[in-house]
Amino acid sequence: MTKTAIVEEGLAAKFSTEKDTPYLRFVRKEGLDIIAAQHVPNLRTVELKPWARRGASGVYINHDASRTSNDCYVCEIAPGGKLSPQRQLYEEMVLILDGRGSTTVWNDKGDRMTFEWKAGAIFAIPLNCWHQHFNGSGRAPARYVGVTFLPSVLNLYGDEDFVFNTKYDFKQRFNGEPDYFSGKGEQTGFLLKTNFVPDAVNLPLMAAKERGAGGGHIRFNMARGSMASHISQFPVGTYKKGHAHGPGAHVIVLTGEGYSLMWGEREEARRYEWQPGTLIVPPNATYHQHFNTGPEPARYLAFKHSSPRNEQGVPMSWISRRLGGHQIDYADETPELRAMYERALARHGLKPNMDESYARELETLPPKAA
Repeated sequence: MTKTAIVEEGLAAKFSTEKDTPYLRFVRKEGLDIIAAQHVPNLRTVELKPWARRGASGVYINHDASRTSNDCYVCEIAPGGKLSPQRQLYEEMVLILDGRGSTTVWNDKGDRMTFEWKAGAIFAIPLNCWHQHFNGSGRAPARYVGVTFLPSVLNLYGDEDFVFNTKYDFKQRFNGEPDYFSGKGEQTGFLLKTNFVPDAVNLPLMAAKERGAGGGHIRFNMARGSMASHISQFPVGTYKKGHAHGPGAHVIVLTGEGYSLMWGEREEARRYEWQPGTLIVPPNATYHQHFNTGPEPARYLAFKHSSPRNEQGVPMSWISRRLGGHQIDYADETPELRAMYERALARHGLKPNMDESYARELETLPPKAA
């Protein structure tokens, strides 16, 4: 949501009641705090409150730029504990932050299966399946972050009973396949079709020179759903190209340390520091850029709502602004951006390792538009 188009209070008051939605009323009823932020320093240490309906502790994380697309929450299961079973008519993807345990999934037909997980695992809940998470340790809590399509679904139907208690098996999403959560996958290009990734931190990636900095990339289609997700990594002394995309991108840092810049058109860039466990949520059509300032490769996981694509199916965030896309070429950066990065690296005794990326880009750099 832009900060620059501010109107006088009289006009704003005429629209004030339209800010409340079925989703916001539901979240308030859950009794949890809401972190209305685009940057959460560490999901592993964020404060939680008792969550009576789920039998655990939790917190919602969303803001004006994502409350109508997809949301995010952190949940912690007590040692030896379990969540109450739930089914839902919306998609959800999960990253395990800490601990180990298992999840049982079943449908109305009676197909039931259980799989185990530990910190770093990623999986998706098949649409409208019953599911229940269990903490496998009797000594330590288990904590995860979930990103869901609840806002758009609940705002569409406005009926909690329909969203959480509709009896219907989506057989094309889950039909009791015995190897559903085995971790096997089928990869085409950048896209890996799978339902379970046991270790996101060490998952092999593909080269993605189009995003700059000699980094790696992989995209996921999980539980045959529509929620977009990907992992990106970039080497020491490098940074990604600035870009913009659609709403609700929840970027979770897996390894490394650094900072991100975010800015809207005609706005000053805001800087957000990150480390493993940091969450960054760029608003819709907001430019942002990620910089690795630490002594190891930086890797992050992004759960997203959707992104504009061109007629060939390529995300606009991968296409140069010189061609009409939403990615900023290195050649079009400001000198201050590079100077800021050099200063940040110097504090760690490091130097930029970007010359090769700058040179490689020049080989295929489109001409500037007239």
